[in-house]
Amino acid sequence: MDKDRVQGTMNQAKGSVKEAAGKITGDAKTEADGKAEKAAGKVQNTVGSAKDSIREALGKT
Repeated sequence: MDKDRVQGTMNQAKGSVKEAAGKITGDAKTEADGKAEKAAGKVQNTVGSAKDSIREALGKT
């Protein structure tokens, strides 16, 4: 598994927590930061998945 997938998943989780904290406290900046971090984590996870697929296609597991 590519390190980008792992890091992306962690960023998604952190972003979700930050977003929820922003909603609970009414802090729009924290909520927006959480949404941005979550989105960046999704992109990073997708990049890691693509890397894994390429390695698999090339036979390098």
